[in-house]
Amino acid sequence: MTASQKIVLFLIRSVARLFFSWETRGRENIPPEGSFILVSNHVHLLDPILLISSSPRWVSFMAKEELFRPPILRNILRWAKAFPVSRQGTLKGKQETIRRAQDVLQQDFILGMFPEGKRSFDGNLSRGKAGPAAIAARINVPLLPTVITGIEKIHGTSWLWKRPHIVIIFGKPFKLPSIEGKLTRRQMNSLTDTMMTRIAILLPPGKRGFYSERSGHDDDN
Repeated sequence: MTASQKIVLFLIRSVARLFFSWETRGRENIPPEGSFILVSNHVHLLDPILLISSSPRWVSFMAKEELFRPPILRNILRWAKAFPVSRQGTLKGKQETIRRAQDVLQQDFILGMFPEGKRSFDGNLSRGKAGPAAIAARINVPLLPTVITGIEKIHGTSWLWKRPHIVIIFGKPFKLPSIEGKLTRRQMNSLTDTMMTRIAILLPPGKRGFYSERSGHDDDN
C-alpha cells in the first residue's frame, strides 16, 4: 500500500465513522501476503470504498469501462489500481478481462469482484455469475468470501443523522478445484454455486436470497 493510499484511507475511515456505526469482522482471515480474489455481495456504490477501508491490504477492483471515460474519474480509478471491464460479453472482452485479472494477481495483489454483476438494492443475494470462479479455477488462486450488511439502509438523506450500523465480514479463504481446458457449462455452474454459497452463509438467513436453501443446509454441516 502506497503512502498516498494510506493517507486517503485514513481520511475515508475518519469521515465514515462520523456517519456510520461501522464494524469489521474476520480481518484475521485476510492473508498477509500473496494474491487472491475477494468476492463480495454488492448493495451500494460505496461498497468498494468500504471494503478497501476495512482491509489491511489494498484491493484492486474491476470497474465497468464507462466509468473510465470522464478524465477526472479515470485518473482516480487508475490511482486506485482499478481496471476497466467491458460488459458486452464478447469472447474478446472476456479474454481481455482474464488477462487483466492475471496481471493483477501475478503482482501479489488482491483482486476485488462482485459476482452478482450488479447491485442488489434490497440487500438480498442475487444469482452469481461465473466470471470470478472461472478466473480463480483457471489461475489457481484462493477466493475470499466477504459480505456487507446494513448498507442497504443508506438511501435518501435521512440516514445521515441515524448512523446506520454497517457490518463487513471477511470469511475464510478457500480454493476451487483447478480446471484445465475449456470449462463446460456444468463445471461453471458448479464452481459458481460453491463460491456463492460461501458468500451466502456469511449473510443473515433473510438476506441469502437465491442461495437461501443451499446455504441453510451448509449451516447445518
